Amino acid sequence: MTADRTEVGLAIVSLVLLAAAAFAPQWLVFLLALALAKGVVVLGLVLLMRTGLVSFGQGLYFGLGAYAAALLAHWGQIGDAALMIVAGTLGAAALAAILGLLLARYREIFFAMLSLAFSMILYGLLVKSSALGSTDGFNLHAKSFAGLALSGGVERRVFFATSVVLAFLVAWLVHRFFSSHWGRLSAAIRDNELRVEYLGASVYRVVYINYVAAGALAGMGGAFAALAVGHVDPETAYWTTSGEFVFVAILGGTGNVLAPFLSAAIFEALRTVANQYAPNVWQMSLGLAMLAIIMFLPGGLWTLVRRRGRPA
Repeated sequence: MTADRTEVGLAIVSLVLLAAAAFAPQWLVFLLALALAKGVVVLGLVLLMRTGLVSFGQGLYFGLGAYAAALLAHWGQIGDAALMIVAGTLGAAALAAILGLLLARYREIFFAMLSLAFSMILYGLLVKSSALGSTDGFNLHAKSFAGLALSGGVERRVFFATSVVLAFLVAWLVHRFFSSHWGRLSAAIRDNELRVEYLGASVYRVVYINYVAAGALAGMGGAFAALAVGHVDPETAYWTTSGEFVFVAILGGTGNVLAPFLSAAIFEALRTVANQYAPNVWQMSLGLAMLAIIMFLPGGLWTLVRRRGRPA
């Protein structure tokens, strides 16, 4: 049986990142940890984009996942990273299951704007809540290694290695989903929703389940980010955060589950360099990069990999 190229690629990238966890400098480990967190979120966004939907509100679930993980330690005095990641994921999935009942009925700009509106509602609540630190948010503290605000070198590397393994498993599951009957239905809905209904499949059910899955992945990414950074604030749910996820999704494209992680790493590196050398115009740098991608690689950076993989 021929090996699946994507699964082999996932395994190779994971092994490289695990090696980086052991030998890379601290700043690179931190940057890659953020890239993994955002890559998981964008993976869910790609799931929606393959269904023909673009969400400008994934910051809602990213922020919810971050706060759920943080509050488990801040109020519940629970410093186990696994439990906090589960809390962030399930909290976001539960809210997505409720909001998805409404959003799964909408398409195109209506879906995008409604998702953005719900995200800004959470942002407003967080800003007004003094118990959650208001605009400043709060730092995460934990007594055990597996908790939050990982400042020690060894602890941070172990957490990063754990994140690599979990991200690999999530990407592998999403890849399997794309190859399944349900995944093919998602692509068919994007191409011709009416025909899918004529074939007897429930478009609403497919969109709803994809939306809930995307919300759960965003919550997981938010929990990852909170653990890596050691701080949460309302900016996690702001519209600019959701815009970043859309930017990263367009940058990488929807052709492969590896694309979100590749583009997230490029995005974090580009923003870090731009912040250091051009702090006043770094947004313009990102805008120029976006224009270049749209003009020359409308399918995202992954189209370069596809072209190289084609036989001459």
